[in-house]
Amino acid sequence: MPTFDLHTTDPGDPHWQVPATGKARFSWEAMFVGQKNGSGRDRLLALYQKGKDKQWDGQKRIDWDLEVDPHDPLGTPDEAISVYGTKYWAKFTDQDKGELRKHLASWQFSQFLHGEQGAMVCAARIVESVPDLDAKLYSATQVMDEARHAEIYGRFLHEKIGMLYPINDSLRSLLGDTLSDSRWDMPYLGMQVLIEGLALAAFGMIRDTTDKPLPKQILAYVMQDEARHVAFGRMALRDYYKQLSDAELREREEFVIEGCYLMRDRLRGVEVLENFGIPKAEAEEYAERSEFLALFRRLLFSRIVPCVKDIGLWGKRLQQAYVDMGVFEMGNSNLDLLMAQDEEIAEKLDAERFVAEERERVAEVSEAIEEGAAHME
Repeated sequence: MPTFDLHTTDPGDPHWQVPATGKARFSWEAMFVGQKNGSGRDRLLALYQKGKDKQWDGQKRIDWDLEVDPHDPLGTPDEAISVYGTKYWAKFTDQDKGELRKHLASWQFSQFLHGEQGAMVCAARIVESVPDLDAKLYSATQVMDEARHAEIYGRFLHEKIGMLYPINDSLRSLLGDTLSDSRWDMPYLGMQVLIEGLALAAFGMIRDTTDKPLPKQILAYVMQDEARHVAFGRMALRDYYKQLSDAELREREEFVIEGCYLMRDRLRGVEVLENFGIPKAEAEEYAERSEFLALFRRLLFSRIVPCVKDIGLWGKRLQQAYVDMGVFEMGNSNLDLLMAQDEEIAEKLDAERFVAEERERVAEVSEAIEEGAAHME
């Protein structure tokens, strides 16, 4: 189904071309999953095996028959909307408020969709450019994961909300910088650490607050995959960054600082409010003053800061940037625990759904037996 008719604004040229630089690297190193090569890379092969084992079909695992109210798709409370309590909110009818909720959910999930397509391209770039075969093998499984995520978010937007937003300028800028850099580690750093880390935090906040079963399922299952992706990025970059000079590390820290400010300051949904006739300057002011969005912006870094610290990018300038953002203390978060919880939540949803489906089957069988007995009488 074409998407242009569902866009809130003209997205422009449907094809975005980012100049590609860098080398395609082949590796003739022979290996097989399960072998112990003694090089410390066994964990990546184990992650590759897990990536294969955990593949799933978004058409079957998700219950697409669940209904979604497009004017309240996430159960968003009024207080979480940045214009709540303003002169504009006072003028909104109930229909206007429902339409605003629809636009906000569309904007959020549209950015998720665009980010997943970017992740798919970045993962493909990693397959092409990373020098190690074990990393290539795992990246190939991630390409499939990201394709599945883009498919799922696209279907949710098309079938359940019926509206899409173009890619946010800041996300587009960070994706472009990530893909146009010739250094093979930059797709890892830009995507696996920054964009994926930010997305994970956003997914998790919605997953843990929404009372709507379909978006909760979607986010929980996507996050189960993303836990592996972040683990992959940490493994590869932690090993590689130990080999870099101080000057090379500082270059990457500058990239992280710029990317973090870009995401923090601009991913606020201002374009949604503009579509409701609110001037951009006022929309930015409301977004800046919103207590909910201030908390949301801080939580966006709950996955990024500990990962950046773990891979060895923790110079004074980067630490000061996180102090200025008010997120420095998140560097002490237990990232492994957060990822384990993501997997557990998805598995719990699967278990609950299995029990419910089993209960329905038992009820159907019992009803059929009773009907059969009645006919025999």
